[in-house]
Amino acid sequence: MTDASLPETKQHEAQMGDYFALLKPRVMSLVVFTALVGLLVAPVAVHPFIGFVAVLCIAVGAGASGALNMWWDADIDVLMKRTANRPIPAGRVQPGEALAIGLALSGFAVILLALAANFLAAGLLAFTIFFYAVVYSMWLKRSTPHNIVIGGAAGAFPPMIGWAVATGGVSLESLLMFALIFMWTPPHFWALALFVKSDYGDAGVPMLTETHGRRVTRNHVLGYTIALVPVALGIAFTSIGGPIYLATALVLNAWFLKGAYDIWRRVEADAEADNYALEKHVFKISLYYLFLHFGALLAEAALRPWGLGGW
Repeated sequence: MTDASLPETKQHEAQMGDYFALLKPRVMSLVVFTALVGLLVAPVAVHPFIGFVAVLCIAVGAGASGALNMWWDADIDVLMKRTANRPIPAGRVQPGEALAIGLALSGFAVILLALAANFLAAGLLAFTIFFYAVVYSMWLKRSTPHNIVIGGAAGAFPPMIGWAVATGGVSLESLLMFALIFMWTPPHFWALALFVKSDYGDAGVPMLTETHGRRVTRNHVLGYTIALVPVALGIAFTSIGGPIYLATALVLNAWFLKGAYDIWRRVEADAEADNYALEKHVFKISLYYLFLHFGALLAEAALRPWGLGGW
């Protein structure tokens, strides 16, 4: 993708908020939260300053990934209603600026994390940036309807990075936190794809709704949600789980599974009649789902010193 490949857009002077928007702050907030949980539930205490620097590096790395993604995807972002007002397609930031910001922030985040924490955590962060910017954005997103399935790994690494900052290694617990996000990502995004309708088709992105149809997508939402449930519940019986997490996971998985089942049994005519109200509702449920699972893990860790968390 080059600057010349973009349709002509009216140029505007960039504001600070436009550069911040390049970093995808809403995505960054979830990355920061899950990474912080991975750091705090680890069995090894981390000095508060080191922890702050580590989470800052992970946040900056996530923002760098967002900037690189927006640079590469500017040609298709301009074609979709959901993304047309992003800084590059709207003409407020030049593609070259986004590329420079993404590369500079990537280098800064990885090097600083290596110096502040350890090389494993820095290596995982570097791989995460590479995976999102190159493997997902440049390859998977435009080549396969399974882009979200495989590409979801990029968003699943932050708790593993946080755990690695504290312990210097990888464990069953960090792998399960990774798996929770990895398995959650497909039904979360496919619920979104069902109600954004023609956006992905207009941009030529081979989302499952476009390549295999909406009935197949509904089947996949239910299938992946069913596969997600044992992963989510399994965490309860590890060293970072406990009764608070188990109770939370039981309620959330019943809620999410019911939503996925409702999506599966729904016919397209009914969805169009109410403007995809159910699909939008399940998408919102999916946001609460991930946040509250990690919030429950954080609660277990916070209560453990008083003998109230864990088993």
